[in-house]
Amino acid sequence: MDINSINVEDMDFRMDMFLKQEWQDARIKIPEEMFEYGDDSVTLPSSFFDNMWQPDLYFLNSKVVEIATLTHKFSSVTLFKNKTIRYAARMHAIVACQMEFYHYPMDTQVCPITVESFSYNNNKMLLRWHGPGVTIIPELKLLQYNILPLILEETYAYTVEKNGNFSRLLVYFRFERQIGHHLIQTFAPSTLVVVLSWFSFWLELDAIPARVTLLVTCLLTLVTMFTGLRSDIPAVAYIKALDLWMAGCMISVFAALGEFVIVKVLHGKYNAMKAKEAKLAKVSIIYKTHILHGVLFLITVT
Repeated sequence: MDINSINVEDMDFRMDMFLKQEWQDARIKIPEEMFEYGDDSVTLPSSFFDNMWQPDLYFLNSKVVEIATLTHKFSSVTLFKNKTIRYAARMHAIVACQMEFYHYPMDTQVCPITVESFSYNNNKMLLRWHGPGVTIIPELKLLQYNILPLILEETYAYTVEKNGNFSRLLVYFRFERQIGHHLIQTFAPSTLVVVLSWFSFWLELDAIPARVTLLVTCLLTLVTMFTGLRSDIPAVAYIKALDLWMAGCMISVFAALGEFVIVKVLHGKYNAMKAKEAKLAKVSIIYKTHILHGVLFLITVT
């Protein structure tokens, strides 16, 4: 199996796969001359397969499924002497996945694929994984995700539309987002902007233009960065981890700006109070000087 791309906008992913099915059909009558001496199987032409009973399996959550073709379908049918039929075909599929972005960009998307019979319930058809079930080519590398080990299940489920219990095969694909891209593009730049805003604490209190320019520039940079990041994923109604990070960065810069305003106001009030105290002290000294002159004048007259 090969996974080509994961589309977060449409919430689906595309995969190329070799699908293999095996089943036994006791109704088949096999002439002995079909097999060569020493062989226990024979490859049938496609015209034979069209006249045989076939499992009507389908992917429940698929958007598009098609068998690869060039001049003919890439499929083969093998018949064994014990009346086992093995069908193999190369297929392309686009599978829907209900993605959640609560922890974006540290998220892990779990995308199940469900296989079920369309018309045969569990009393008539049971589905089982054979061997490892699903294998992914070792060379597969995705640009933004790491593929975690697959989880396979065999279960039953009631289908309302078909009014019955049906055997199901499930495989869970888990895509872990690689954090390296976001460390370079998001977390490192926003952290540097916040640290840059802290340099305003070392500026003189009277350097109002420098402080305001620095802090407002940092705040606008974060807003622009946040706006650009929102285009990478679809708009969702809930809060993501990235939203909390960017909100924390903007609050830090805004707090630095608020701290400057508060300190400036308090410093102005402090200076006004000190000026008032100095004025009162000066008035008190003048008043005491006048009283002293008056006392001396009385003593002199006396």
